[in-house]
Amino acid sequence: MADQQKDTLLIRPFAQSDREEWSPLWQGYLTFYKSTLAPDVTDLTWKRLLDPAEPMHGLAAVIDGEIIGIVHYLYHRSTWSTGNYCYLQDLFTSEKARNQGVGRALIEAVYEKAQADGASRVYWLTQETNTTAQALYEKVAARSGFIQYRKVF
Repeated sequence: MADQQKDTLLIRPFAQSDREEWSPLWQGYLTFYKSTLAPDVTDLTWKRLLDPAEPMHGLAAVIDGEIIGIVHYLYHRSTWSTGNYCYLQDLFTSEKARNQGVGRALIEAVYEKAQADGASRVYWLTQETNTTAQALYEKVAARSGFIQYRKVF
């Protein structure tokens, strides 16, 4: 029976004890996007992900007790819907988890959570140059056609 459990992918909410395994994946995500954050921002993000009063949530992809992927998502109101929208903000897998269906499983898990929580849509952004991720995204969602503009303060 234990052998059947080996290599089984489990998607679950973060636990307080996951911080040590979450941190390198979070840093890998930031490095991929050539970003850095002050430690207090990362600390606050972790606290928010675990706070049930926050609209921010996170899931871990786990194989053999090891976290190999993470996803963060949050809910917000919309002027176009009576239900919330779900923004899938961050998705990252370890190198060894790539092309193994882990990213897709994390996206599907967010879909399930969002639908169960009454959200009317899940959406996300990616860089134009992130063609590897786009190959997956084209299979699991429709491109919106919108272009994002921003001003950073």
